[in-house]
Amino acid sequence: MTIKIALVLPELTESKLKLARQMGVEGIVAGVPLNEKGPVYSFEGFLHLRKRIEDAGLKWFVSEGIPIPDRVKLGLPGRDEDIENFIKSLRNMGRAGIHILCYNWMAVFGWLRTSLTTRIRGDALSSSYDHALLRDAPLTAVGEVTEEQLWSSLEYFLKAVVPVAEEVDVKLAMHPDDPPVSPIRGVSRIMSSPENFQRLIDLVPSPNNGLTFCQGCFSEMGVDVPATILHFCKQKKLFFAHFRNVRGPVTNFVETFHDEPGNADMFAAMKAYYDGGFEGPMRPDHVPTMEGDPPGHPMYTLLGRLLAVGYMRGLMEVIEKTR
Repeated sequence: MTIKIALVLPELTESKLKLARQMGVEGIVAGVPLNEKGPVYSFEGFLHLRKRIEDAGLKWFVSEGIPIPDRVKLGLPGRDEDIENFIKSLRNMGRAGIHILCYNWMAVFGWLRTSLTTRIRGDALSSSYDHALLRDAPLTAVGEVTEEQLWSSLEYFLKAVVPVAEEVDVKLAMHPDDPPVSPIRGVSRIMSSPENFQRLIDLVPSPNNGLTFCQGCFSEMGVDVPATILHFCKQKKLFFAHFRNVRGPVTNFVETFHDEPGNADMFAAMKAYYDGGFEGPMRPDHVPTMEGDPPGHPMYTLLGRLLAVGYMRGLMEVIEKTR
């Protein structure tokens, strides 16, 4: 397999690491070193966590987690100190042998839904977003945030960070806004279209400046998902993929099981990764809470990911046998 299936484990227990191997995944997507609170994450912490994963028979493919404070994203006083701390963590991460960082440019709030208890197939609990429910929501404490403000702060950040990423061989994989609608409560969102991702890539050209293709977010944008995968794969800018699907437009959607009909044709999407020559890690993203799942970690429960990984492996086997 050229695509490497990975898994997020909210707790890196021996039992869950063993189960990950039994599911047939090759590696883990983790955050930052355990029991460290920053603002600088240590080389030793990254190394110890990497070895913990490797000693369990897996690989640490991607870090999703070096925080970028709002002072950086909003271009506020103090951002230079925050960027320097980020750079120190990035150097420690790269020198410890972790070479993909998934990050985002969502200021004030990140992943946002209006419900985590929407019923889908068999009364499984999924997440949904209805923009109309936020129509009368108040502004946040930072007030209005413009798209120009976010583009300016992003360019400032990338010019400082990309040379370091090149130095320590870390690929910076920008995640889309989730949901990719702008503004929300007065806060603009700029990572919300393929054109804006192309602008990101062109802003500071580098083999280390690219994206996380969160398939759910791109399907929320209403784009041709397979064509968009090919567009970024051909530029070698698609470093990491989140495999999921939604049903409905960006202003009113619900997340589906991986094997349910949705905005994207999941077989065509998987085939596009192969046709584009993608050889990086891919993880199943948000999954519904199924009967028997323990409470906590909505959208990251176990049974849905078992189903998702099995479905992904089935798609991959069919594609590989018919190429």
